[in-house]
Amino acid sequence: MNIDAYLKRLNYQGQLAPTPQTLRDLHVTHLQQVPFENLSIHSGEPIVLNDEALFTKIVTHRRGGFCYELNGLFAALLRGLGFEVAMLSAGVARPQGGFSPDFDHMTLMVTPPNSERWLADVGFGESFVEPLRLDERGEQAEGTQSFRIVTENGHLILMNRKHGEEWTAQYRFTLQPYSYADYEEMCHFHQTSPDSHFTKARLCSLATPDGRITLSDMRLITTSAKHRDERLIATAEEYARVLRDEFGIVMKN
Repeated sequence: MNIDAYLKRLNYQGQLAPTPQTLRDLHVTHLQQVPFENLSIHSGEPIVLNDEALFTKIVTHRRGGFCYELNGLFAALLRGLGFEVAMLSAGVARPQGGFSPDFDHMTLMVTPPNSERWLADVGFGESFVEPLRLDERGEQAEGTQSFRIVTENGHLILMNRKHGEEWTAQYRFTLQPYSYADYEEMCHFHQTSPDSHFTKARLCSLATPDGRITLSDMRLITTSAKHRDERLIATAEEYARVLRDEFGIVMKN
């Protein structure tokens, strides 16, 4: 792991001691610099789950990825800086109720030396921007929304509530640690199955200091706490230009 190159990719110049503040700063920076995207799936690029391949894609080629890629490589960075990190299996909440299968999502348990445990996730898209206290069961407020972690039937469930709305589940997980190999089957499913939402449409999304910018197929959506703007992308050339200018991505295919 070339930590200096990774930090340069993040444009990160903050402290590096393995503390909760460093974790917070890296987490926020990662979400604002490395897009959540599924473009490999739509351009015939196989997704390989190991640190070397992910480093080449995300750092060397300045791409993004989805959960297994972003959280997997972020875990390697954090370990290199002295954090203890466990890859956790999660099932994502379904709109009609219930949760998707285990290993549908990867999230992270991060423990700085001599500190409490944290839930970190730079690969879910729109969710918490700062790490959450994993053992806190009360509300953890963040901007215009709040999060809490509840226990139910042997699982921990991440709940989210935007101000003025009801609590909804985002995903459930356990604290059993896993390795890349455990996610291979679901990673293959998401790359190939017509039932995976990742094969249905191209997506590229990045957190901003006051909201989010998302390219969903040919729609460019910019949101903040008080504003939402959406416009259609007219041509493939404009699509490539938006990818380059807004997300820093230049596709080879």
